[in-house]
Amino acid sequence: MQLKSVIFWFRRDLRLNDNAGLYHALKSGFQVIPLFIFDQDILEKIEDKTDLRVNFIHQQIEQLNTELLALGSGLMVKYGKPLEVFQQLLLNQTIEAVYTNHDYEPYAINRDQNIADFLATKGAKFHSFKDQCIFEKDEVTKDDGKPYTVFTPYSKKWKAKLAGQENWSLSNGQIAQSYFIKSYLTEKYFSNFIQKFLFEPIPSLKAMGFEKVEFEFPKKEVASGIIKNYTEQRNFPAKPGTSHLGIHFRFGTISIREKARKAFSLNETFLNELIWRDFYMQILYHFPHVVKGPFKPEYGNIVWRNNEAEFEKFCAGKTGYPIVDAGMRELNATGFMHNRVRMIVASFLTKHLLIDWRWGEAYFAIKLLDFDLSANNGGWQWAAGCGTDAAPYFRVFNPTLQTEKFDKQLAYIIKWVPEFGSNQYIEPIVVHDFARKRCLDAYKSALSQK
Repeated sequence: MQLKSVIFWFRRDLRLNDNAGLYHALKSGFQVIPLFIFDQDILEKIEDKTDLRVNFIHQQIEQLNTELLALGSGLMVKYGKPLEVFQQLLLNQTIEAVYTNHDYEPYAINRDQNIADFLATKGAKFHSFKDQCIFEKDEVTKDDGKPYTVFTPYSKKWKAKLAGQENWSLSNGQIAQSYFIKSYLTEKYFSNFIQKFLFEPIPSLKAMGFEKVEFEFPKKEVASGIIKNYTEQRNFPAKPGTSHLGIHFRFGTISIREKARKAFSLNETFLNELIWRDFYMQILYHFPHVVKGPFKPEYGNIVWRNNEAEFEKFCAGKTGYPIVDAGMRELNATGFMHNRVRMIVASFLTKHLLIDWRWGEAYFAIKLLDFDLSANNGGWQWAAGCGTDAAPYFRVFNPTLQTEKFDKQLAYIIKWVPEFGSNQYIEPIVVHDFARKRCLDAYKSALSQK
């Protein structure tokens, strides 16, 4: 008698341990077929065929398959359009259900609904679970049920809900026991993976139109000292003061619940960074218009200069402002940019050059290893002054003062802009005082319109 099966569909959760949807699939009482789909709809839009994120995902899929083979199972890996993949799979077999974890981006929501509708025609169910954030959608709202649009009160309610009490502290022990950050003990049920099943080989990068790139990705393990000292060290780009875990959170190779527990015991500032992720995800969920335009509609009246030649210089790290150039060169070379520098760079593009924040957002979406639609969108709108809880429009970062404050010894700048200080370094693309006045005039004019 053939055992009935369910599928667990890996997406932004590329790990076996502490995986919410996988846990429920393994506990379903059916044998579990693990599945990953290289989404043709997404990959065909990526112009750079050496894309590091695709390389990273491919590495993680190979690792997942190795781990599953050690358990007597394996990973089914397909390349195609997800709906068509499921249509093909169900031609020759019957499944009880597909289990997966929530994805909150507009494309993913539409994709999942189409697949759920198709499965229903085959008598199969679609089960999705919260996994990539601690609180989602409507789980943290104002007392009247409306979504928060300012971070600080949101974060206070977030922490109070996690602790189960309004007056909490990092050391009271209650948070560590919170239901919301307990692990899902998937390993107890690994025997429920489908056994001795011969899966096809994993599609190569070349077969999908991409090239393999030798690159050392950030590690999952972070020294506890980095988290402990995060508050004091995080703003200095020349210091190893940040975790570089963004890519692992983005693709779910680590558990957000595990890191939240550690952050609670070590550093509240680091915890706040995790809360920002949840905050921007719920903003995207409640206000999907931010994908195409400003959160604050009145900022749609800004007349951007959108000088293409200046944008090219900005992207290449050739603005004549060394802290900006260092940040862009670091991004282009590594797929990473220090968070403090991200703010300086985004402010410079939108306010010094008066170039539409969506241009910068799109460039970062191509380059960032940890690109996440909600966070990238939120960060750029924050810098441009048009987003939720944004920096006021009249706050224009002075790159020189930012350098003196956060890279006083110029170590970060010299690393990425070695010609700085010589006659090979270019003149500033624009004078700060002139750019600031031009920016304020443009914003005032836009915001004065009824």
